[in-house]
This record gives sequence, structure tokens and C-alpha cells, in this order.
Amino acid sequence: MLEGFLLALNPALLAMTLAGVCLGIIWGALPGLSTTMAMGLLIGLSAGMSQDVAITFMLGVYTGSVFGGAISAVLINIPGTPDAVPTMIEGHQLAQKGEGGQALGMAIAASFIGGGIGIILLITLIPLILVFALNFRSWEMFWLAVIGIMVAGSMSAGSVPLKGWIAGWLGLLVALVGLDAIHAVPRFTFGTFALYDGISYVAILIGLFGLAEIFRTLPDKDKPTIPSRVGRLFPPMGLLAKYTPSAIRSGVIGTFIGAIPGAGANVASFLAYDIGRRRASDEDKAKWGRGSYHALVCAETANNANIGGSMLPTLALGIPGNAAAAALLAALTLKNVIVGPTIEIDHPGLIYFIYAALIIANVMMYAAAFALIGPCVKLFSLPRGILMPLILPVCIIGAYSVKLSMIDVWIMFGAGVMGWLFSIFKFPVAPVVLGVILAPLADENLRRSLLVFEDKSLGHVVSQWIGTILMIAVLIVVIEGVLRGLRAGRAARTTTPVQ
Repeated sequence: MLEGFLLALNPALLAMTLAGVCLGIIWGALPGLSTTMAMGLLIGLSAGMSQDVAITFMLGVYTGSVFGGAISAVLINIPGTPDAVPTMIEGHQLAQKGEGGQALGMAIAASFIGGGIGIILLITLIPLILVFALNFRSWEMFWLAVIGIMVAGSMSAGSVPLKGWIAGWLGLLVALVGLDAIHAVPRFTFGTFALYDGISYVAILIGLFGLAEIFRTLPDKDKPTIPSRVGRLFPPMGLLAKYTPSAIRSGVIGTFIGAIPGAGANVASFLAYDIGRRRASDEDKAKWGRGSYHALVCAETANNANIGGSMLPTLALGIPGNAAAAALLAALTLKNVIVGPTIEIDHPGLIYFIYAALIIANVMMYAAAFALIGPCVKLFSLPRGILMPLILPVCIIGAYSVKLSMIDVWIMFGAGVMGWLFSIFKFPVAPVVLGVILAPLADENLRRSLLVFEDKSLGHVVSQWIGTILMIAVLIVVIEGVLRGLRAGRAARTTTPVQ
């Protein structure tokens, strides 16, 4: 483990981590530019880096952009990222009272604590998960991939889980294009030789989260009002100590929500925000929604702890905890790093290097956040009509640079249109990404399992107890989603006025 830390402390890697953190904070602070969009667009840039540099840079971007959304949320009442909505509700109220700087200081401190809690739980729990995951064979890995897609769809689609499931399986279908991995038979290529190599998941990611965001936000020409001053930045130590128990509770919540595929930081921040309100004193509860430092701490701690949580299934099982982790997984795949139960066998010491890179990125985020608040405020003056077209060349270069193929650029444009249509028809995008990432895992392991079970009885299949438990888990997810959808439909019919 010490070797991993010493490697991460290399001056060149420290510089790349700081560059990633700063870029992530600025990116996250700009309204409309999400964490996943940053991660997706920068995959192409990381392709030209060495493995260690790419890991530190991408983790820096991830850590910085999750916090960055709090800056615009507090100062101009526009969440830079979706998980910053609770921060916006409380922080902007404080900014209107002249306490915007202190609110941001509390958000920075809470983000640092949350990131630390997530990393500690990641380091503590991942050895246990790895030991258990080593018992997974092809049959179990197939069902694990199915659970990832189904849970992601169920969690991200709200009261209509069917939309999430459709999105996830559509992503899986898209990823099946090309030569199959076992018999090299062309699938869904329609005689097009360029598709034999499959559809690039990098192009899909950039299109869904980069180009689609341009299509959605470019028509909005409203210019936010920038506050004239932010006031004191560093919060009193007594105020931090007062809310430390709530920060620890919210950090644990954020970590475990992050470990659920598809749940994401927005679910973690809202859940911790709601639990914090329920457990607050009556006097404190009265401030909720009107500018509460307590509420701000709960939300910001949870969404940053979500980083460590999302890395749990990503590193231990090869199943990304959210769309941003899927982008990180894609960047690792470009470096021929296959994460999962055998990560310590295939890549000795890599997991400790990732721990060290996360810790360093979290510390750098705390330092850089205070320094970048001023420049971020200046960036808010950029109209979207200027900002969004500047991102378009980044999308094109990112898609083209992976394989140096124009077909990936056209795929990126197609994915962008699909992402834009998904937003219009209220379909979640995250399950598509997880479907694309998990498709090879599901496809290869299902077909390998069918070969293994070819001459076996049904009793033998059912006797594989881990696979049977996972099948039951998938069934429970489906039943819960169907019941939730029926309840939502019944509630909608009840509240619809009779014409």
C-alpha cells in the first residue's frame, strides 16, 4: 500500500491531479455542465496519457466536479450539477443574507469530510467484497450485470421504472453490434464493415452527456445575476464541530447509496437532506428550506461521499456505481485495465494506487476550492450561446481521438440526438450508459454459461446458490418496480380532475 502512495506523490502525477481537480471544479460550477459530461468528454483526452496519469487526472476531475456544482448553486441559484439542488435550496438563501461566502466555506468543508468518509469506507469494505466476488463464475457474473442494469433503471426513472429498464436494455442492444466475442459472428452490422469492431462506448458517452446537453441548453439565453460580494469564506470551527455527527451520518448514507448502481449522487444528497431534516431539532427544522447550514452540510457530505461509494462496485465487481464511474471504467478499459474480482491478481498494487489518488484528489479539492471561487464567479458571466458552441469541438475531438475514425463521430452525433429525445420524453440516460458498459459482461458470461450448462439438469443450475440468489434479487427488483409503477398510475388517476 505504501508503494501506491509513494507513486501517487510523484510531482508529475500531483500536477495532473491538481489540474484535474481545478478543471473539475470550474466545469462543475458552470450551469448545465454535469460531472458525467466532464468525465465522458475527457475520456478521449486521457487516451493519450499513460495509465497512472490518466487515473489521477480522471479522479481529480471526478472529485472536483462533484463539489463544483455547489458554487453556482449558492451564488446564482442555479445548480451546476443535479446533486447540488439541495445545496441550492439552502445555500442561496444564505447568500441573499450576505452569508454566501460562509455557505460556500461550509460546503467545501462538508465536501472534504464526505469525500474522506467515502474513501475510508471504500478501503474498509472492498477487501470483503473482493473475497466474496472471487466465488462468482460466468453464471453469477451474468446475473450481476443484469442486476446492475435493472437497478439502475429502477432507481433513475422515479415512478416509471419501465422507462429506465427500456433505456438500460437499449444500451445493451447497441453494445451488441459487431463481432461476438466467442464465435466472431457479425451481429447487427447490416453488412457495414466499419461496424464489425463494434460501437465505441466513448462515442456513446460523449454524445449522451456532451452533445445532448448542448441541444438541451443552447436555446436558453437567460443570463444569471452575479452577486456583487460573497463575504467571509472560512466558517467558524464551532459551526463545523456542531454539525460533525450529521456529516458522518450523511457520509455513510452517501457511500452506501453510491454503491447501488444507477442511484447516483442526486439520490444520496436528497436522501441525506431528508433524513437530516427528520432528525433535526424543532428549532433547527424551522430553518430548513430558509437557509440552514445543517441542511447544507447533510447534502454536500452525502454527494461527495458518493464518490467512494460508486467506486465500490466499480472496482470490486466491474459494475459502475453511476454514470461518472462508468466513464472512469471506460477510461481504464482503454488502458487495458479490467477491473473486477481479480483486479489484485491481474494488476497488483493498482487498487492501492487508486486509493492514494482519491485521497490526494480530496485534499487538493479542499485547497483549490477556496482559490477558485473568485474565477468561477467571473465565468458565470459567459452566456450559454458562447459557452456551449465551444464544447462542440471538444465532443468531436474526444469521439474521434479514441480510434481515429469518423464513424465514431457520427455515432456520437446519433447518441446526442438520442439523449436529447430522451430528455424530451423523460427517459433516464444513465441506464443507457450502464447497459453499454455492462453488455460485454452480460453477453460473454451468458453464452459461456449456456455452454457449461448444456448437458446439465435444471436442478444443477438452481444448485448454483449465488446465481439463484441473484436471480431472486432481479425478480424482487422487477416486482418492486411494477408495484411502484402501478401505485404511481393509481395516484395519477386519483388526482386527475374529471372533465
